[in-house]
Amino acid sequence: MPRRPIRDLPDELISQIAAGEVVERPASVVRELVDNALDAGATQIQLRLLAGGVRLISVEDDGMGILREELPLALRRHATSKIANLQELESVGTMGFRGEALAAINAIADCAILSRAQGQSQAWMLDGRSGELKPVARATGTTVEVKELFFSTPARRKFLKTDTTELAHCVEAVRRHALARPDVDFSIWHEGKLVEQWRACNAHANQDDPEKVELETAVKTRLEDVLGAEFIQQSVAVTATSSAGVRVWGRAGLPDAARSRPDQQFCYVNGRYVRDKVLTHAARSAYEDVLHGHRQPVYALFIEMDPTRVDVNVHPTKIEVRFRDGREVHQALRAALEQALAAPRAQALAHHANINVNASESLAASQPFNTAKVMGYQTPMSFAPSIFNRVEEPAHDFISHSSFESHTPANEAEDWPLGRALAQLQGIYILAENKQGLIVVDMHAAHERIVYERLKSQMDATQEAGEQGTYSIPSQPLLIPATFAATAQEVTAAETHVESLAQLGLEITPFSPQTLAVRSVPTSLTQGDVVELARSVLAELMQHDASNVIQRARNELLATMACHAAVRANRKLTLEEMNALLRDMERTERSDQCNHGRPTWRAVTIKDLDTLFMRGR
Repeated sequence: MPRRPIRDLPDELISQIAAGEVVERPASVVRELVDNALDAGATQIQLRLLAGGVRLISVEDDGMGILREELPLALRRHATSKIANLQELESVGTMGFRGEALAAINAIADCAILSRAQGQSQAWMLDGRSGELKPVARATGTTVEVKELFFSTPARRKFLKTDTTELAHCVEAVRRHALARPDVDFSIWHEGKLVEQWRACNAHANQDDPEKVELETAVKTRLEDVLGAEFIQQSVAVTATSSAGVRVWGRAGLPDAARSRPDQQFCYVNGRYVRDKVLTHAARSAYEDVLHGHRQPVYALFIEMDPTRVDVNVHPTKIEVRFRDGREVHQALRAALEQALAAPRAQALAHHANINVNASESLAASQPFNTAKVMGYQTPMSFAPSIFNRVEEPAHDFISHSSFESHTPANEAEDWPLGRALAQLQGIYILAENKQGLIVVDMHAAHERIVYERLKSQMDATQEAGEQGTYSIPSQPLLIPATFAATAQEVTAAETHVESLAQLGLEITPFSPQTLAVRSVPTSLTQGDVVELARSVLAELMQHDASNVIQRARNELLATMACHAAVRANRKLTLEEMNALLRDMERTERSDQCNHGRPTWRAVTIKDLDTLFMRGR
């Protein structure tokens, strides 16, 4: 191959290369133009599309507009009004700031900008091809028209999908903005027809912090408008502020609302929609105790933090961020979600029905579900090492048999959220009656969760009191160490996290500069693939907080114990035992799902029953 000289690239080619990073498809253009409209203070944004955005993308806003003398600069590379120095870059508060988008779009499409600045008597249009400026008629604000996308790079155009698919991506791009900006009116037109419209939400609240409350109320309204009323009904409010000053708020979908695809997961950092592995992992780990199988949670979460502690200048699309302390943000998000998801849904059921459960809770407290006795241990439970090597079968008499009926006036029993036990069905389900209708409880699943949560609470209390020192999973040495070829990162992780690995019941030591040896594994996993186990644990330790990995391993072990200890199917229960179980469910966190994420109870209202039997028709 002949030698080629080093030389400067032509400006046009530089712009086209840059455009490849910024513009992937029409939706990329929509995202950038809507960013600019929001930065300009727009309260109304209208998007018009032809052929899914390939033939035309027009974004019209009522923002502050652009002065005539500044219009030519708008299409130049690295020209922007958003930042002026490094300090502003490190604490950027606008959606756009790199000054690349319009120049990149102009390099691969036919662009025009029409704008009238505030206080100006005349609007002007800039032709992106010729640079010509001419007067036009327009109200205050800006319109950016992008025609024939990728006309100068036809190879890129071949990679686009059908018009319907590209339209769906454009709508999604606007939807992501709409969720975070309920104060702005958005409308989308395609081929002259209105596709979507979300009116601005005006919420008013007289609270200690009216602006914050007003925003949260407006966002809830916008979430209902965009994602549907079912999302609000099947979600809980999230609001928490960590000790590090990271505030998390929004709504998290109930485990029952989980989907097969992660297509309704919206995360915003200081108002910017982002896709970040730290945030995704934090959300998933918060749900792992209540989610069934590989289902994906739904949520719309807003994270507010010091802008100097997050770098948004990671990628030209600005959809990725880098946190100065990822662990801090991970813990804040996970804790906020866990707190929101912990409350038993039965209490909310009672709240919506205006039921006063205080009296019934005090009665239930006098008749606890004797979990320790179920497991064959006496209260308080002793966490000696031997507990992790055996799980006893449930004792026959698993609840003290004082008269439950005699202590329960009928009118008070009706006030319990999960109702009053009626009967046991097929030795599997408990049937109960409350004010709304019928409650059906999977007794094994419900008891499993109760045992699990008590085990976790008692172990946490034991560790805090320092009774057993640092918790560790019992391990068993391997007769012949299992060796495997390891990367430099895996070797470093094994050497760095010796204590964490020991707490997990693992001993992994270097065998050679490029080989690791697994010498001990958890007692309960000796028959598994120890090398695969070691690799997965090391990968987790490299990417995430070691304490989270240890806690998850501990919880998996306790979940196994709880499953073995829970009351079995076909076990005949008395009414007082059933009622005691229902009362414990009302008090136990996460009691709506078992340890495997399956629901523990379902409600059938009188209205549902009337429909089944066609009453009133």
